[in-house]
Amino acid sequence: MLKIKRVPTVMSNYQEEMSTEAVGCGRNCLGKCCLHVSNLPLYTFSSNLNSPKSESFLSELLLAQWEERMRQGLFRYDVTACETKVIPGPQGFIAQLNEGRHLKKRPTEFRVDQVLQPFDPAKFNFTKVGQEEVLFQFQNGGLIEKSYFLERAGVDPAMAPNVVAINVSPIEYGHMLLIPRVLDCVPQQIDQDGILLALHMAAEASNPYFRLGYNSLGAFATINHLHFQAYYLNIQLPVEKAQIEMITQRGLGESEKGVKISRLMNYPVRGLVFSEGNTIGDLADVVSKACICLQQNNIPFNVLISDRGHQIYLFPQCYAEKQALGEVSQELLDTQVNPAVWEISGHIVLKRRKDYDEASEASAWRLLAEVSLSDERFEEVKEYIFAAIGVVESKFEVNNEEKERAEEAAMLDGNMFEPVASHFQEGCLVVE
Repeated sequence: MLKIKRVPTVMSNYQEEMSTEAVGCGRNCLGKCCLHVSNLPLYTFSSNLNSPKSESFLSELLLAQWEERMRQGLFRYDVTACETKVIPGPQGFIAQLNEGRHLKKRPTEFRVDQVLQPFDPAKFNFTKVGQEEVLFQFQNGGLIEKSYFLERAGVDPAMAPNVVAINVSPIEYGHMLLIPRVLDCVPQQIDQDGILLALHMAAEASNPYFRLGYNSLGAFATINHLHFQAYYLNIQLPVEKAQIEMITQRGLGESEKGVKISRLMNYPVRGLVFSEGNTIGDLADVVSKACICLQQNNIPFNVLISDRGHQIYLFPQCYAEKQALGEVSQELLDTQVNPAVWEISGHIVLKRRKDYDEASEASAWRLLAEVSLSDERFEEVKEYIFAAIGVVESKFEVNNEEKERAEEAAMLDGNMFEPVASHFQEGCLVVE
């Protein structure tokens, strides 16, 4: 059974007044009618990565606000009542039983065979969300000395704010949404500014158990309005334990710390891994170019932002295409699992008690293997991406001694996970 360590609930004057104070159109929504005449909490972060980061400040704020929304009954179900277990086996896949989530989750309202689709204001989008679901604005303060939080702040009418809101159909404790430039009504497609904002949030949280994820259209995004998902899970994800092999690097000058590009090894879903770079902007530039390439070639994909924003996983996928062609077995279809970013990363949400009780490493591997491009197709897509980024595949040889020294240095630097404690056999803590 999943064990939850709760955080203290923090009430603010904003939360107490929000339900009684009608503004704009009277619905207290995130549209222009209400947002520009509203006061919302504001978290302003420093884009100077050398500024001091407190691992507890943003995390405690996020989770306290999330707990308060749970107390208000804003979620469609109590995710803390869902059972979770680590499936025995070398991969350590994580299974959650969430019966009925697919019935309570908002249905998809657009085509699944086109990655790029125009924004449709008539369909559900985040401007229609009530402000009671908002945790705070998340704004870049430039090179300010230190990040800060205000319980009430007006929304600048000259800008479209970035908003952090709850996911009303959560799959984990603290499940939230990062919605860049909400009033710009950007469809669900990656750009450099969006990736950079998500990396700043990962860096600001400064917690290895906080990850952000992205699903493109055709890869099980359900809302065509730009957003990332995020939550805390205090256990190493299976994909984070997978071996990687470096295949190229962008930026090889003497003064440059290039962005390394690697491939996943011995994992059921083929993917690329991006890491390092001189600045967070370097990493955002390379990853956004890769994603834009996939979008333009109509290739669905998922993105996982891990390790405080230092490591990004990119998964081109084809599960929905296989479904449409009748190439997915009825056994897998019956599970009703939609393999999006969290499932691909090894955290698999199951809808039926039978599937949860019988979950095994073999069954999880079978499901995720159907998501993956074939080896031949993956190599073809990789070449598209490399052409877009402006790199070529290289051969890198790292001897065992160098590898061991690098792993030891990374462990000391806090950039790798320590082995999972044995208490996860009985249950896993969501936050520390």
